[in-house]
Amino acid sequence: MTTKDDHIYIDQILNGDANAFAILVDRYKNLVFTLTLRLLKNREEAEEASQDTFMKVYKSLPSFKGESKFSTYIYRVAYNTCLDRIKRNKKHLNDVPIDEFTADQVVTIDNALNALTESEYQKSIKDGIAMLPEMDGFLLTLYYFEDLSLDEMATVVNLEANTIKVRLYRSRKKLMTIFKERLEPEIIAYYEGQRR
Repeated sequence: MTTKDDHIYIDQILNGDANAFAILVDRYKNLVFTLTLRLLKNREEAEEASQDTFMKVYKSLPSFKGESKFSTYIYRVAYNTCLDRIKRNKKHLNDVPIDEFTADQVVTIDNALNALTESEYQKSIKDGIAMLPEMDGFLLTLYYFEDLSLDEMATVVNLEANTIKVRLYRSRKKLMTIFKERLEPEIIAYYEGQRR
């Protein structure tokens, strides 16, 4: 899937081909649902937020100027839709304590994750992210699964790239707290030994 393809479908939609929107929905529905689930922590709410996201995107397509990637635009709409729901439902963020980890320890956990097979890696990341507060899970999903740049993430959540960098680092530290408890201690010990 490319940005160029997205713009072709957007042009078709704007010219009256509503079926072209189904292609874009199919292309982004899984990730939008994952992102909404990360923020809302409730499957039913996430499904509704996903539907709301695509309705809002469809209605606002004429005003989409293409200044950012279409995927970034969709993620931003999903993010704002979730924030509206959180405010309306007055949900509270759950906190995961951050231990005082150093940058080396964060790299160590990344190395331990790299030793896992691709499917184990994906599952470990998803399981860990699911345990994090909403915003942390949202940012880490964009980081680990969508490979968005700091600037793209900043566009999605309407913050400065430097702020995203700090939040992403803190989110990764929280994820490390979870992994430190869950990953096999000998894997972590092996990589800590390698660094000495």
